[in-house]
Amino acid sequence: MTEKEKMLAGEPYDARDEELLNTYHRAKDLLEAYTQTNSRDGEKKFEILTKLFGYAGKGLWIEKPFFCDYGENISIDENTFVNYNCVFLDDNKITIGRNVLIAPNVQIYTASHPLRAEERINEGDPSQAPYKTFTKPVTIGDNVWIGGSAVILPGVTIGDNAVIGAGSVVTKSIPSNCVAVGNPCRVVQENL
Repeated sequence: MTEKEKMLAGEPYDARDEELLNTYHRAKDLLEAYTQTNSRDGEKKFEILTKLFGYAGKGLWIEKPFFCDYGENISIDENTFVNYNCVFLDDNKITIGRNVLIAPNVQIYTASHPLRAEERINEGDPSQAPYKTFTKPVTIGDNVWIGGSAVILPGVTIGDNAVIGAGSVVTKSIPSNCVAVGNPCRVVQENL
């Protein structure tokens, strides 16, 4: 099993693997090109996003700056808007539906590390990354609105039509058709 296969399977993997580093650097090159593209050149911006992401739906709009690790593990459906300064750590799949609104400074994480230091740190093997990492995918349904500075943790699914309040830390999955807020994020209104 390759390190990339381990990463996508949620098993501990070496983040310094050559294949992963090459994908990482490719993403950084595409992000740099995206950042340098004139805001009026929507066609070129979309072309870059289709090269960067696993899937980019028609009408996708992402404000600059935008940050991700690999890009290819991100799929975003049509008419989704991602505002300024968002960070998508796509060490596993990030799947975002259509008509989603993502406010500034939203962070989506798929990577995590063991809690115990002796399990987290790799000592003695210079060919491996100095820490252990594992991943879980994140899925966001259709018509979701995620408020500014929200943080979405690994393994979370947010259902269709949900609203996540600004500043929320989403540690567990959120059902469809509700409003959820807080740290940790909790449902405060159902049946939207």
